[in-house]
Amino acid sequence: MEKTIELSTDASRREFWHRWVRLLVTIAAQNIIVYGVNLLDNIMIGKLGAAAELAISGVFIVNQIQFLLQSICGSISDGTVVICSRYWGEGDTDKIKRAGATSMQFGLIVSGVMMLAAIFFPTQVLGLLTDKPHVIAEGEKYLFIVAFTYMFFAATQVLLGILRSVETAFIGFINSCAALVVNLVLNYILIFGHFGAPAMGIRGAAIATLVSRVVEFVIVVVYIAFFDKKLKLKLSDFIKTDREISKKFFKVSLPVVFSGASWGIAMSLQTAILGRLTDPVISANSIASTVFQIMSVFIYGAATASSVMIGKTIGEARTMTEEMSEEDAFSALKTEIKHRVSRMQLIYIAMGAVTGLAIFFSRGFIISLYDISAETKELAMQFMAVLSVTVVGTAYQMTCLTGIVRGGGDTNFVFYNDIIFMWCIVLPCSFIAAFVLKLSPVLIFIVLKSDQIIKCLVAVVKVNRYRWIKKF
Repeated sequence: MEKTIELSTDASRREFWHRWVRLLVTIAAQNIIVYGVNLLDNIMIGKLGAAAELAISGVFIVNQIQFLLQSICGSISDGTVVICSRYWGEGDTDKIKRAGATSMQFGLIVSGVMMLAAIFFPTQVLGLLTDKPHVIAEGEKYLFIVAFTYMFFAATQVLLGILRSVETAFIGFINSCAALVVNLVLNYILIFGHFGAPAMGIRGAAIATLVSRVVEFVIVVVYIAFFDKKLKLKLSDFIKTDREISKKFFKVSLPVVFSGASWGIAMSLQTAILGRLTDPVISANSIASTVFQIMSVFIYGAATASSVMIGKTIGEARTMTEEMSEEDAFSALKTEIKHRVSRMQLIYIAMGAVTGLAIFFSRGFIISLYDISAETKELAMQFMAVLSVTVVGTAYQMTCLTGIVRGGGDTNFVFYNDIIFMWCIVLPCSFIAAFVLKLSPVLIFIVLKSDQIIKCLVAVVKVNRYRWIKKF
Protein backbone atom coordinates (compact mmCIF):
# COMPACT_ATOMS: atom_id res chain seq x y z
CA MET A 1 0.00 0.00 0.00
CA GLU A 2 2.88 2.36 0.63
CA LYS A 3 3.66 2.93 -3.04
CA THR A 4 0.07 3.90 -3.76
CA ILE A 5 -0.02 6.46 -0.99
CA GLU A 6 3.10 8.05 -2.45
CA LEU A 7 1.09 9.18 -5.49
CA SER A 8 -1.03 11.51 -3.36
CA THR A 9 1.61 12.88 -1.02
CA ASP A 10 2.38 16.60 -1.10
CA ALA A 11 5.92 15.88 -2.30
CA SER A 12 4.65 13.70 -5.15
CA ARG A 13 2.14 16.33 -6.21
CA ARG A 14 4.74 19.12 -6.11
CA GLU A 15 7.06 16.99 -8.24
CA PHE A 16 4.24 16.35 -10.72
CA TRP A 17 3.44 20.06 -11.16
CA HIS A 18 7.10 21.00 -11.28
CA ARG A 19 7.69 18.57 -14.12
CA TRP A 20 4.45 19.59 -15.89
CA VAL A 21 5.32 23.30 -15.81
CA ARG A 22 8.88 22.64 -16.92
CA LEU A 23 7.67 20.61 -19.90
CA LEU A 24 4.99 23.18 -20.76
CA VAL A 25 7.41 26.12 -20.74
CA THR A 26 10.10 24.25 -22.68
CA ILE A 27 7.70 23.05 -25.38
CA ALA A 28 6.04 26.48 -25.59
CA ALA A 29 9.41 28.19 -25.96
CA GLN A 30 10.30 25.76 -28.73
CA ASN A 31 7.00 26.40 -30.52
CA ILE A 32 7.50 30.16 -30.28
CA ILE A 33 10.69 29.70 -32.25
CA VAL A 34 9.17 27.25 -34.74
CA TYR A 35 6.20 29.47 -35.51
CA GLY A 36 8.43 32.52 -35.27
CA VAL A 37 10.27 31.23 -38.34
CA ASN A 38 6.95 31.25 -40.24
CA LEU A 39 6.12 34.73 -38.96
CA LEU A 40 9.54 36.01 -40.03
CA ASP A 41 9.01 34.56 -43.49
CA ASN A 42 5.63 36.27 -43.66
CA ILE A 43 6.88 39.65 -42.44
CA MET A 44 10.00 39.67 -44.62
CA ILE A 45 8.11 38.56 -47.71
CA GLY A 46 5.54 41.19 -46.79
CA LYS A 47 8.26 43.82 -47.41
CA LEU A 48 8.58 42.99 -51.11
CA GLY A 49 6.52 46.00 -52.13
CA ALA A 50 3.99 45.52 -54.93
CA ALA A 51 4.62 41.76 -55.05
CA ALA A 52 4.14 41.29 -51.31
CA GLU A 53 0.51 40.16 -51.18
CA LEU A 54 0.93 37.68 -54.04
CA ALA A 55 4.06 36.24 -52.38
CA ILE A 56 2.30 35.99 -48.99
CA SER A 57 -0.60 34.15 -50.62
CA GLY A 58 1.74 31.79 -52.47
CA VAL A 59 3.71 30.94 -49.33
CA PHE A 60 0.53 30.50 -47.30
CA ILE A 61 -0.94 28.04 -49.80
CA VAL A 62 2.30 26.01 -49.79
CA ASN A 63 2.41 26.12 -46.00
CA GLN A 64 -0.94 24.33 -45.93
CA ILE A 65 0.87 21.29 -47.31
CA GLN A 66 3.49 21.80 -44.59
CA PHE A 67 0.64 22.12 -42.08
CA LEU A 68 -0.79 18.79 -43.24
CA LEU A 69 2.64 17.18 -42.87
CA GLN A 70 3.06 18.88 -39.51
CA SER A 71 -0.33 17.56 -38.38
CA ILE A 72 0.51 14.01 -39.42
CA CYS A 73 4.08 13.99 -38.10
CA GLY A 74 2.98 15.80 -34.95
CA SER A 75 0.35 13.10 -34.46
CA ILE A 76 2.92 10.35 -34.98
CA SER A 77 5.07 12.13 -32.39
CA ASP A 78 2.07 12.48 -30.05
CA GLY A 79 1.27 8.79 -30.44
CA THR A 80 4.88 8.04 -29.59
CA VAL A 81 4.56 10.18 -26.47
CA VAL A 82 1.35 8.41 -25.39
CA ILE A 83 2.83 4.91 -25.51
CA CYS A 84 6.47 5.71 -24.63
CA SER A 85 5.56 7.81 -21.60
CA ARG A 86 3.82 4.71 -20.20
CA TYR A 87 6.99 2.70 -20.74
CA TRP A 88 8.98 5.53 -19.16
CA GLY A 89 6.75 5.35 -16.09
CA GLU A 90 7.46 1.61 -15.99
CA GLY A 91 11.19 2.25 -16.44
CA ASP A 92 11.41 0.11 -19.61
CA THR A 93 13.72 1.95 -22.04
CA ASP A 94 14.07 -1.04 -24.37
CA LYS A 95 10.36 -0.89 -25.22
CA ILE A 96 10.71 2.86 -25.80
CA LYS A 97 13.41 2.16 -28.41
CA ARG A 98 11.26 -0.44 -30.18
CA ALA A 99 8.23 1.85 -30.28
CA GLY A 100 10.47 4.70 -31.45
CA ALA A 101 11.76 2.59 -34.34
CA THR A 102 8.22 1.90 -35.56
CA SER A 103 7.39 5.58 -35.23
CA MET A 104 10.46 6.67 -37.22
CA GLN A 105 9.84 4.25 -40.08
CA PHE A 106 6.21 5.31 -40.28
CA GLY A 107 7.09 9.03 -40.29
CA LEU A 108 9.71 8.68 -43.02
CA ILE A 109 7.33 6.77 -45.29
CA VAL A 110 4.57 9.38 -44.94
CA SER A 111 6.89 12.36 -45.42
CA GLY A 112 8.61 10.68 -48.38
CA VAL A 113 5.30 10.19 -50.19
CA MET A 114 4.33 13.83 -49.59
CA MET A 115 7.74 15.04 -50.78
CA LEU A 116 7.44 13.12 -54.06
CA ALA A 117 3.90 14.40 -54.64
CA ALA A 118 4.99 18.00 -54.06
CA ILE A 119 8.04 17.71 -56.36
CA PHE A 120 6.41 15.91 -59.28
CA PHE A 121 2.83 17.22 -59.13
CA PRO A 122 3.08 20.78 -57.70
CA THR A 123 0.41 22.37 -59.91
CA GLN A 124 -2.13 19.67 -59.15
CA VAL A 125 -1.40 19.74 -55.42
CA LEU A 126 -1.67 23.54 -55.14
CA GLY A 127 -4.73 23.53 -57.40
CA LEU A 128 -6.58 21.69 -54.65
CA LEU A 129 -6.15 24.74 -52.39
CA THR A 130 -6.88 27.65 -54.73
CA ASP A 131 -8.22 28.23 -58.24
CA LYS A 132 -6.06 31.33 -58.85
CA PRO A 133 -3.32 30.56 -61.43
CA HIS A 134 -1.13 33.50 -60.36
CA VAL A 135 -1.11 32.29 -56.73
CA ILE A 136 -0.34 28.71 -57.84
CA ALA A 137 2.53 29.91 -60.05
CA GLU A 138 4.02 31.89 -57.17
CA GLY A 139 3.56 28.99 -54.77
CA GLU A 140 5.35 26.55 -57.09
CA LYS A 141 8.56 28.58 -56.77
CA TYR A 142 8.47 28.04 -53.02
CA LEU A 143 7.14 24.47 -52.98
CA PHE A 144 9.83 22.87 -55.17
CA ILE A 145 12.53 23.83 -52.66
CA VAL A 146 10.58 23.44 -49.43
CA ALA A 147 9.48 19.89 -50.37
CA PHE A 148 13.01 18.70 -49.64
CA THR A 149 12.54 19.68 -45.98
CA TYR A 150 9.73 17.19 -45.40
CA MET A 151 11.74 14.09 -44.48
CA PHE A 152 14.14 16.10 -42.29
CA PHE A 153 11.13 17.60 -40.52
CA ALA A 154 9.48 14.20 -39.98
CA ALA A 155 12.62 12.61 -38.56
CA THR A 156 13.19 15.57 -36.23
CA GLN A 157 9.62 15.47 -34.92
CA VAL A 158 9.77 11.75 -34.17
CA LEU A 159 13.10 12.10 -32.36
CA LEU A 160 11.76 15.01 -30.31
CA GLY A 161 8.65 12.97 -29.47
CA ILE A 162 10.79 10.11 -28.17
CA LEU A 163 12.81 12.54 -26.05
CA ARG A 164 9.69 14.29 -24.72
CA SER A 165 8.26 10.95 -23.61
CA VAL A 166 11.22 10.64 -21.22
CA GLU A 167 10.83 14.27 -20.14
CA THR A 168 13.74 15.64 -22.21
CA ALA A 169 12.27 18.66 -23.96
CA PHE A 170 14.94 21.36 -23.78
CA ILE A 171 16.83 20.10 -26.85
CA GLY A 172 13.80 21.02 -28.97
CA PHE A 173 14.13 24.59 -27.76
CA ILE A 174 17.86 24.68 -28.51
CA ASN A 175 17.58 23.40 -32.06
CA SER A 176 14.62 25.69 -32.76
CA CYS A 177 16.66 28.70 -31.57
CA ALA A 178 19.46 27.71 -33.93
CA ALA A 179 16.95 27.28 -36.77
CA LEU A 180 15.48 30.73 -36.06
CA VAL A 181 18.89 32.42 -36.25
CA VAL A 182 19.80 30.58 -39.45
CA ASN A 183 16.43 31.35 -41.01
CA LEU A 184 16.56 35.03 -40.04
CA VAL A 185 20.07 35.57 -41.40
CA LEU A 186 19.47 33.68 -44.64
CA ASN A 187 16.10 35.37 -45.18
CA TYR A 188 17.77 38.76 -44.89
CA ILE A 189 20.54 37.76 -47.31
CA LEU A 190 18.58 35.76 -49.88
CA ILE A 191 15.17 37.45 -50.02
CA PHE A 192 16.54 40.96 -50.51
CA GLY A 193 19.99 40.22 -51.96
CA HIS A 194 22.40 41.52 -49.30
CA PHE A 195 26.16 40.88 -48.98
CA GLY A 196 26.50 40.31 -52.71
CA ALA A 197 23.88 37.56 -52.92
CA PRO A 198 21.18 37.78 -55.61
CA ALA A 199 17.72 39.00 -54.53
CA MET A 200 15.79 35.74 -54.78
CA GLY A 201 12.50 36.81 -53.19
CA ILE A 202 10.21 33.87 -52.39
CA ARG A 203 12.84 31.32 -53.51
CA GLY A 204 15.31 32.82 -51.03
CA ALA A 205 12.81 32.27 -48.22
CA ALA A 206 12.43 28.64 -49.31
CA ILE A 207 16.20 28.04 -49.28
CA ALA A 208 16.42 29.60 -45.81
CA THR A 209 13.69 27.26 -44.58
CA LEU A 210 15.43 24.21 -46.07
CA VAL A 211 18.75 25.02 -44.42
CA SER A 212 17.10 25.72 -41.04
CA ARG A 213 15.29 22.33 -41.13
CA VAL A 214 18.57 20.55 -41.81
CA VAL A 215 20.16 22.41 -38.89
CA GLU A 216 17.32 21.30 -36.59
CA PHE A 217 17.80 17.68 -37.60
CA VAL A 218 21.58 17.74 -37.18
CA ILE A 219 21.38 19.27 -33.69
CA VAL A 220 18.93 16.69 -32.33
CA VAL A 221 20.95 13.82 -33.87
CA VAL A 222 24.18 15.15 -32.31
CA TYR A 223 22.44 15.43 -28.91
CA ILE A 224 21.12 11.86 -29.08
CA ALA A 225 24.45 10.46 -30.28
CA PHE A 226 26.75 12.19 -27.79
CA PHE A 227 24.84 13.71 -24.86
CA ASP A 228 21.63 11.79 -24.06
CA LYS A 229 22.06 9.52 -21.01
CA LYS A 230 18.49 8.25 -20.58
CA LEU A 231 17.98 6.18 -23.73
CA LYS A 232 21.44 5.95 -25.35
CA LEU A 233 19.89 5.55 -28.80
CA LYS A 234 21.93 4.29 -31.73
CA LEU A 235 21.19 4.19 -35.46
CA SER A 236 20.66 0.43 -35.24
CA ASP A 237 17.82 1.00 -32.74
CA PHE A 238 15.71 2.52 -35.52
CA ILE A 239 16.03 -0.61 -37.63
CA LYS A 240 14.97 -3.12 -34.98
CA THR A 241 11.24 -3.42 -34.35
CA ASP A 242 9.15 -5.69 -32.15
CA ARG A 243 5.93 -7.15 -33.53
CA GLU A 244 4.06 -7.00 -30.22
CA ILE A 245 5.14 -3.43 -29.45
CA SER A 246 4.43 -2.37 -33.05
CA LYS A 247 0.90 -3.74 -32.70
CA LYS A 248 0.44 -1.75 -29.49
CA PHE A 249 1.97 1.31 -31.12
CA PHE A 250 -0.40 1.24 -34.08
CA LYS A 251 -3.40 0.43 -31.88
CA VAL A 252 -2.71 3.52 -29.80
CA SER A 253 -1.14 5.76 -32.44
CA LEU A 254 -3.17 5.18 -35.59
CA PRO A 255 -6.26 6.95 -34.21
CA VAL A 256 -3.95 9.84 -33.26
CA VAL A 257 -2.42 9.87 -36.75
CA PHE A 258 -5.81 9.61 -38.45
CA SER A 259 -7.05 12.43 -36.25
CA GLY A 260 -4.03 14.57 -37.18
CA ALA A 261 -4.36 13.76 -40.87
CA SER A 262 -8.08 14.45 -40.78
CA TRP A 263 -7.45 17.75 -39.02
CA GLY A 264 -4.70 18.73 -41.46
CA ILE A 265 -6.86 17.92 -44.49
CA ALA A 266 -9.79 19.78 -42.95
CA MET A 267 -7.59 22.84 -42.39
CA SER A 268 -6.48 22.62 -46.03
CA LEU A 269 -10.13 22.48 -47.10
CA GLN A 270 -10.84 25.54 -44.97
CA THR A 271 -8.00 27.27 -46.81
CA ALA A 272 -9.49 26.05 -50.11
CA ILE A 273 -12.84 27.63 -49.20
CA LEU A 274 -11.23 30.97 -48.33
CA GLY A 275 -8.80 30.57 -51.25
CA ARG A 276 -11.68 30.72 -53.69
CA LEU A 277 -12.79 34.12 -52.46
CA THR A 278 -10.58 37.21 -53.02
CA ASP A 279 -6.80 37.69 -52.83
CA PRO A 280 -7.09 39.96 -49.75
CA VAL A 281 -8.98 37.17 -47.94
CA ILE A 282 -6.14 34.71 -48.59
CA SER A 283 -3.49 37.18 -47.40
CA ALA A 284 -5.50 38.20 -44.31
CA ASN A 285 -6.06 34.55 -43.38
CA SER A 286 -2.33 33.91 -43.76
CA ILE A 287 -1.43 36.74 -41.39
CA ALA A 288 -4.12 35.94 -38.81
CA SER A 289 -3.35 32.20 -38.80
CA THR A 290 0.40 32.72 -38.37
CA VAL A 291 -0.09 35.16 -35.48
CA PHE A 292 -2.58 32.77 -33.86
CA GLN A 293 -0.05 29.93 -33.97
CA ILE A 294 2.55 32.01 -32.15
CA MET A 295 0.12 33.35 -29.55
CA SER A 296 -1.17 29.84 -28.79
CA VAL A 297 2.16 28.18 -28.04
CA PHE A 298 1.51 27.83 -24.30
CA ILE A 299 -1.81 26.15 -25.03
CA TYR A 300 -0.22 23.54 -27.30
CA GLY A 301 2.62 23.17 -24.81
CA ALA A 302 0.10 22.49 -22.05
CA ALA A 303 -1.56 19.78 -24.14
CA THR A 304 1.72 17.95 -24.81
CA ALA A 305 2.91 18.31 -21.22
CA SER A 306 -0.42 16.98 -19.94
CA SER A 307 -0.26 13.97 -22.26
CA VAL A 308 3.28 13.11 -21.10
CA MET A 309 2.58 13.49 -17.38
CA ILE A 310 -0.80 11.70 -17.42
CA GLY A 311 0.72 8.83 -19.40
CA LYS A 312 3.70 8.62 -17.07
CA THR A 313 1.47 8.63 -13.98
CA ILE A 314 -0.56 5.71 -15.34
CA GLY A 315 2.65 3.88 -16.22
CA GLU A 316 3.95 4.35 -12.68
CA ALA A 317 0.72 2.93 -11.28
CA ARG A 318 1.34 -0.35 -13.13
CA THR A 319 4.38 -0.96 -10.92
CA MET A 320 2.18 -0.85 -7.80
CA THR A 321 0.49 -4.12 -8.62
CA GLU A 322 3.40 -5.97 -7.07
CA GLU A 323 2.24 -4.84 -3.62
CA MET A 324 -1.55 -4.73 -4.17
CA SER A 325 -4.17 -5.95 -6.59
CA GLU A 326 -4.38 -4.30 -9.98
CA GLU A 327 -7.94 -3.20 -9.21
CA ASP A 328 -6.92 -1.43 -5.99
CA ALA A 329 -3.95 0.23 -7.69
CA PHE A 330 -6.16 1.43 -10.54
CA SER A 331 -8.74 2.83 -8.08
CA ALA A 332 -6.04 4.74 -6.18
CA LEU A 333 -4.63 6.05 -9.46
CA LYS A 334 -8.04 7.29 -10.60
CA THR A 335 -8.59 9.18 -7.34
CA GLU A 336 -5.26 10.99 -7.64
CA ILE A 337 -5.68 11.78 -11.34
CA LYS A 338 -9.04 13.42 -10.59
CA HIS A 339 -7.28 15.78 -8.21
CA ARG A 340 -4.69 16.75 -10.83
CA VAL A 341 -7.06 17.02 -13.78
CA SER A 342 -9.49 19.34 -11.97
CA ARG A 343 -6.67 21.86 -11.52
CA MET A 344 -5.50 21.46 -15.08
CA GLN A 345 -8.90 22.47 -16.42
CA LEU A 346 -8.84 25.76 -14.51
CA ILE A 347 -5.36 26.48 -15.81
CA TYR A 348 -6.46 25.80 -19.41
CA ILE A 349 -9.32 28.31 -19.20
CA ALA A 350 -7.05 30.97 -17.70
CA MET A 351 -4.49 30.41 -20.46
CA GLY A 352 -7.19 30.79 -23.11
CA ALA A 353 -8.40 34.08 -21.65
CA VAL A 354 -4.89 35.54 -21.45
CA THR A 355 -4.09 34.41 -25.01
CA GLY A 356 -7.32 35.91 -26.32
CA LEU A 357 -6.53 39.29 -24.77
CA ALA A 358 -3.00 39.17 -26.19
CA ILE A 359 -4.27 38.48 -29.71
CA PHE A 360 -6.92 41.18 -29.55
CA PHE A 361 -4.74 43.99 -28.22
CA SER A 362 -1.61 43.21 -30.28
CA ARG A 363 -3.32 42.80 -33.65
CA GLY A 364 -3.03 46.43 -34.69
CA PHE A 365 0.71 46.56 -34.06
CA ILE A 366 1.43 43.25 -35.78
CA ILE A 367 -0.58 44.06 -38.89
CA SER A 368 1.17 47.44 -39.15
CA LEU A 369 4.41 45.54 -39.88
CA TYR A 370 3.05 44.44 -43.27
CA ASP A 371 3.03 46.49 -46.49
CA ILE A 372 -0.44 45.41 -47.56
CA SER A 373 -3.64 47.04 -48.81
CA ALA A 374 -6.17 48.69 -46.50
CA GLU A 375 -8.73 45.98 -47.34
CA THR A 376 -6.34 43.19 -46.35
CA LYS A 377 -5.45 44.98 -43.12
CA GLU A 378 -9.10 45.39 -42.20
CA LEU A 379 -9.88 41.74 -42.90
CA ALA A 380 -6.85 40.60 -40.89
CA MET A 381 -7.99 42.76 -37.95
CA GLN A 382 -11.45 41.18 -38.08
CA PHE A 383 -10.13 37.62 -38.41
CA MET A 384 -7.85 38.12 -35.41
CA ALA A 385 -10.75 39.53 -33.39
CA VAL A 386 -12.67 36.30 -34.07
CA LEU A 387 -9.65 34.20 -33.06
CA SER A 388 -9.28 36.16 -29.81
CA VAL A 389 -12.66 34.72 -28.76
CA THR A 390 -12.42 31.19 -30.17
CA VAL A 391 -8.97 30.65 -28.64
CA VAL A 392 -10.60 30.36 -25.21
CA GLY A 393 -12.49 27.33 -26.51
CA THR A 394 -9.35 25.98 -28.15
CA ALA A 395 -7.43 26.31 -24.88
CA TYR A 396 -9.99 24.23 -23.00
CA GLN A 397 -11.23 21.57 -25.41
CA MET A 398 -7.98 20.90 -27.25
CA THR A 399 -5.87 20.51 -24.13
CA CYS A 400 -8.52 18.38 -22.42
CA LEU A 401 -9.01 16.07 -25.39
CA THR A 402 -5.58 15.83 -27.04
CA GLY A 403 -3.74 16.28 -23.75
CA ILE A 404 -5.61 14.57 -20.91
CA VAL A 405 -7.93 12.15 -22.74
CA ARG A 406 -5.36 11.09 -25.32
CA GLY A 407 -2.63 10.85 -22.67
CA GLY A 408 -4.92 8.55 -20.70
CA GLY A 409 -4.99 6.15 -23.65
CA ASP A 410 -8.42 6.92 -25.17
CA THR A 411 -7.07 7.90 -28.57
CA ASN A 412 -10.13 6.75 -30.52
CA PHE A 413 -12.47 9.29 -28.94
CA VAL A 414 -10.48 12.32 -30.12
CA PHE A 415 -10.48 10.96 -33.68
CA TYR A 416 -14.25 10.34 -33.74
CA ASN A 417 -14.95 13.70 -32.16
CA ASP A 418 -12.90 15.55 -34.78
CA ILE A 419 -14.56 13.64 -37.61
CA ILE A 420 -18.06 14.50 -36.40
CA PHE A 421 -17.48 18.17 -35.72
CA MET A 422 -15.18 19.03 -38.61
CA TRP A 423 -16.45 16.84 -41.42
CA CYS A 424 -20.14 16.60 -40.52
CA ILE A 425 -20.76 20.11 -39.18
CA VAL A 426 -18.10 22.79 -39.81
CA LEU A 427 -17.04 22.06 -43.39
CA PRO A 428 -20.56 21.53 -44.83
CA CYS A 429 -21.86 24.65 -43.05
CA SER A 430 -18.84 26.69 -44.22
CA PHE A 431 -19.32 25.55 -47.82
CA ILE A 432 -22.98 26.62 -47.69
CA ALA A 433 -22.04 29.94 -46.07
CA ALA A 434 -19.43 30.70 -48.75
CA PHE A 435 -20.94 29.41 -51.99
CA VAL A 436 -24.70 29.16 -51.41
CA LEU A 437 -25.53 31.99 -49.01
CA LYS A 438 -22.44 33.99 -50.16
CA LEU A 439 -21.91 35.51 -46.72
CA SER A 440 -19.13 37.98 -45.94
CA PRO A 441 -15.58 36.63 -45.39
CA VAL A 442 -15.78 37.41 -41.66
CA LEU A 443 -19.02 35.44 -41.18
CA ILE A 444 -17.55 32.53 -43.15
CA PHE A 445 -14.46 32.69 -40.92
CA ILE A 446 -16.68 32.57 -37.80
CA VAL A 447 -18.40 29.42 -39.10
CA LEU A 448 -15.01 27.83 -39.82
CA LYS A 449 -13.85 28.40 -36.24
CA SER A 450 -17.16 27.72 -34.47
CA ASP A 451 -16.26 24.14 -33.53
CA GLN A 452 -13.62 25.44 -31.11
CA ILE A 453 -16.43 26.70 -28.86
CA ILE A 454 -18.93 23.90 -29.45
CA LYS A 455 -16.38 21.16 -28.66
CA CYS A 456 -16.07 22.53 -25.12
CA LEU A 457 -19.46 20.99 -24.28
CA VAL A 458 -18.17 17.57 -25.27
CA ALA A 459 -14.81 18.07 -23.57
CA VAL A 460 -16.22 19.07 -20.18
CA VAL A 461 -18.40 15.93 -20.06
CA LYS A 462 -15.78 13.55 -21.43
CA VAL A 463 -12.85 14.60 -19.30
CA ASN A 464 -14.83 14.67 -16.04
CA ARG A 465 -16.26 11.16 -16.43
CA TYR A 466 -12.75 9.65 -16.29
CA ARG A 467 -13.55 6.72 -18.56
CA TRP A 468 -10.58 7.72 -20.70
CA ILE A 469 -8.07 6.04 -18.32
CA LYS A 470 -7.11 2.97 -20.33
CA LYS A 471 -4.91 -0.02 -19.58
CA PHE A 472 -2.73 -1.29 -22.42
